Amino acid sequence: MSQSKTMAILKDNLWTNNPIFIQILGICSTLAVTNNLRNTAIMTIGVALTTAFSSMTLSAMKELIPRKVRMIVQVLVISFYVIIIDILLRAYLPDVSKQLGPYVGLIITNCIIMGRAEAFAPANPPLLSFWDGLTSGFGYMAVLMAIAFVRELLGFGTLFGLRVMPEGFVPWTIMIMAPSAFFLVALVMWWAKNMQAKGQAKPAAPSAAQPAKA
Repeated sequence: MSQSKTMAILKDNLWTNNPIFIQILGICSTLAVTNNLRNTAIMTIGVALTTAFSSMTLSAMKELIPRKVRMIVQVLVISFYVIIIDILLRAYLPDVSKQLGPYVGLIITNCIIMGRAEAFAPANPPLLSFWDGLTSGFGYMAVLMAIAFVRELLGFGTLFGLRVMPEGFVPWTIMIMAPSAFFLVALVMWWAKNMQAKGQAKPAAPSAAQPAKA
């Protein structure tokens, strides 16, 4: 993998084409886990690893998969990695596994994973597909962690379960309710779109200011 290509993929997945605020994928996860930073971190790490390993595996198998059954094979491969993550959580983090409940199993339905498996993995080598899947997961993780930070801080007065707000702080009940996640996602989308629009407008500004030639 060339460094320029890996950096281009990183920038694309973290910012230019972020799966949450640009592609609008994986939005349902904001309702599931983002009122708790620890659960959000574990869930998003699981999604990132599943996306990375699934993309790598499907890229390595692309010459062996008949086109008519590619979706079935993709679901099978993704399910394999989701089951591994679920087993590891049950073994080493049983409390978190109970709190996340069925949402770990529902990683398989995350559109980000299927999207990278379908759009990137078939046309690229395994290592590059792994990197693309991992950085897509990081782009997803960054947005959800930011939302979880606000929701847990204002909803419970804690961060990662540790009390950080002063005594007398009144928790915002709305922040631990599902609708707050959608409001915060909308704000993140608005901010990101606004920043990207400003970034695209800056290069054009000097040329527009130059006087017209006679």
